[in-house]
This record gives sequence, structure tokens and C-alpha cells, in this order.
Amino acid sequence: MANDQLSILKSYFSELTDKQKEQFDALYPLYADWNTKINVISRKDIDNLYLHHVLHSLGIVKMLKFKDDTTVMDIGTGGGFPGIPLAVYFPDVQFHLVDSIGKKIKVARAVAEAIGLTNVTFRHARVEEEKQTFDFVVSRAVMPLVDLTKIVAKNITKKQKNALPNGLICLKGGELQHEIQPFRNKAFFIELNAYFKEDYFKTKKAVYIPL
Repeated sequence: MANDQLSILKSYFSELTDKQKEQFDALYPLYADWNTKINVISRKDIDNLYLHHVLHSLGIVKMLKFKDDTTVMDIGTGGGFPGIPLAVYFPDVQFHLVDSIGKKIKVARAVAEAIGLTNVTFRHARVEEEKQTFDFVVSRAVMPLVDLTKIVAKNITKKQKNALPNGLICLKGGELQHEIQPFRNKAFFIELNAYFKEDYFKTKKAVYIPL
């Protein structure tokens, strides 16, 4: 199952280098092993790692291709999503992964070290405690967008270098029109099923909010 999903991932991102392919190849055995010790991914879902977690994380690539030297904070990263797949895809972008649960950060750090990522840092903290600034904040968001933007607005730097103004990019599901209404015409989302044909992506979206 995992190998089939890995093939799907590679078919969507044919531009991957051999090194990136090796790093993605290594994720399943690493997460499967860690998951027996620390439950970072639902036990029922570990076999869907590439589809539900890695490919979903890479949906952010369809919203914006970060320029080299961009800085990105991943909040509520859990075991490293979307941060670790994005760090593999963007080796010249700096990622900072934050989570309030220490054992999840432990897993994310161990996985990143095992696959040789050098563009990732980690912090066990609540995002409210993080004072550094970044070009973008990313998240697989469960919190309402209005609440999320209030928390991370302090972490967005003013200096621009990407095709979209600095801000927040979230992966969310379901109906989003009412959630983005408070942001007037500045926020927008893309439907991930326009890029990934698997049923899992039918209701999945990437949302952008400038901050």
C-alpha cells in the first residue's frame, strides 16, 4: 500500500531529484517504527502516510513555490507535517517546526535527522511563545482561521520576496467561504482535487491569508 502511494507521490512531482526521492522513500519505515513507540499518526492511518500526510502537505506547493532563503514556520506540526515534506521539497528554504507536545517534536526531529535534512529547526512550545519572525506560517489547521491569524500575525516579517505577500498558508477541509469572509477579498483558497485525483482530496483545500 505505502509503495503504491509513494509511486503516486512521485508521479505528481516528477521533478524530484534522486536525493529527494530517497528522502521520501525513507519516511514510511521511519514513521512506522516511531509510531510503535509514540502515536504520532493514527495507527489505522499509518499505511496511508504518503497519501494523507506527505502528498497532502505538498498541496502547499500548489499554492506557492517558495523562493530560496524563504523562512517558514510550521505550527502544530505534530510528527512533522506539513514541515518535513516541504523541507524535502524545498531544500533551500528554512523551516522552523513548532508543537506544544514534546514527544511529537522528538519524532519530527529524529525523522529529519535520519533523512539528512539540514534546513529544519524545532521548538517544543506553544506558538504564542514563539517570538521569531518568518516570511510565511504554514499549518494543517484545525483552529478557526480568524483565531489562527491573531496568534501568528506577530510572527510575519515585513520584507517580501515571494510571488504572494507574506502570510499564512493552511491546509483545511470542508466549506471555507464563511471562514475567509472576515478577510474580505485578500484571502483565497485552491481546491486540491484540481491537482490530486484521489478521493481523499475531494474536500481538501489550501488557504492563503496575507498578514
